[in-house]
Amino acid sequence: MIDCKALVSDGRGQFTLKTVQVGEPGPGEVRIKLKSSGICHTDWDSIQNWDRSFIVGHEGAGAVEAVGTGVTTCAVGDRVLLNWAIPCGACFQCREGNPHICENHSPVCSGSLAGHAHPEACQLEGKPLERSFHLGTMSEYTVVREQAVTPLNAAVPFNTASIIACGVMTGWGSAVNAANVRAGSSVCVIGCGGVGLNVIQAAALSGAARVIAIDISEERLTQARQFGATHTVLSDPKDTDFDGVLQDVLALNDGRGADYAFECTAVPALGSAPLKLIRSAGTAVQASGIEQRIDFDCELFEWDKIYINPLYGQCSPTRDFPRIFDLYAAGKLKLDELITRTYTLESAAQGFDDMLNGRLAKGVIVIDDAL
Repeated sequence: MIDCKALVSDGRGQFTLKTVQVGEPGPGEVRIKLKSSGICHTDWDSIQNWDRSFIVGHEGAGAVEAVGTGVTTCAVGDRVLLNWAIPCGACFQCREGNPHICENHSPVCSGSLAGHAHPEACQLEGKPLERSFHLGTMSEYTVVREQAVTPLNAAVPFNTASIIACGVMTGWGSAVNAANVRAGSSVCVIGCGGVGLNVIQAAALSGAARVIAIDISEERLTQARQFGATHTVLSDPKDTDFDGVLQDVLALNDGRGADYAFECTAVPALGSAPLKLIRSAGTAVQASGIEQRIDFDCELFEWDKIYINPLYGQCSPTRDFPRIFDLYAAGKLKLDELITRTYTLESAAQGFDDMLNGRLAKGVIVIDDAL
């Protein structure tokens, strides 16, 4: 067992930096020396609501430190990106081409801990300790299933890589995979944080003619233009029904609703907002992961409108991560620019505070800055 530092939460609102023990990888498992971990709103929700102890973090990159028997896709020393939606490759959804909603290993779809490495892989005071989304990336080491590991392009720094496997993938994939944004189309993006900025740049790369960024912050709208927004709309927080926003969108889009609209705020009151901004037969995408009950006005669906709620940008790791790496290496996808500030495990509380108060596009915890 290796003693290492890890951010451990009680799942009732508290988290503390503790010393945990990480063991040897079992068959089909890999031990990772983590280099960087992204900070995500989902981490904060988990800290508040899971009601059990676990290592925080589900966005991470690092180097392979040890492999178990039967591992064939990576070797000691390999640079890797970790993926929390771990496919089993054999269930109905994996066979249907939906590895992100694997029925056996997905931490949000299967309702089980089956995607974890063996229970004793990580311990606290001699007792098995769960890892967030089967990963637990806010730690110096972790043990994961081989299927959670994707080789990392040498051109992608660890800090940059750590934000790909959630925030970037969710936004980029929602536009490219789920909505299939077409060239020449019009797109509205509600909320210009980490997910929204990646929807914006994915829509722009897909050839959208109009990408309309919507936010209550002028600063975020300015940043949205740097990521590919062609137009911006400053929303009034009192305009909860988006009546004023709709008029602005109509004025920018030849009197018609947008072809696509994406909700990227995670604010339940805005769950139906993308429906209001699209034309008849347009596509509304709830990309932020709202899970609360929302009451819809059925007139918003008129006529022939489509409303989808994709998970994780419909990620297929072997298909999507290499595409993202290549776009970044070619200078077409802005990833470094998303990272507003970096932290250490000791200063993680400040990172969460900055995220919750809107000071970040993305924050990253640097765990080991050695190459």
